[in-house]
Amino acid sequence: MKKKEIKELSVEEISLKLAEFKKQHADLKMAHFVTPLENPLQIRKVRRTVARLATELTNRENQ
Repeated sequence: MKKKEIKELSVEEISLKLAEFKKQHADLKMAHFVTPLENPLQIRKVRRTVARLATELTNRENQ
């Protein structure tokens, strides 16, 4: 997800997406340990999306 897309979401939607992407990240990591993924850069992409969502959520809570 792009930063612009994240800013358009509500706090509840960000929380739901964050949980969804964290689960996806864990699943990708586990799948990669068992058998190497065809495209391991997916893990990095999902991890960065989790960070973007968490950062936006923190910024909104601090305001």
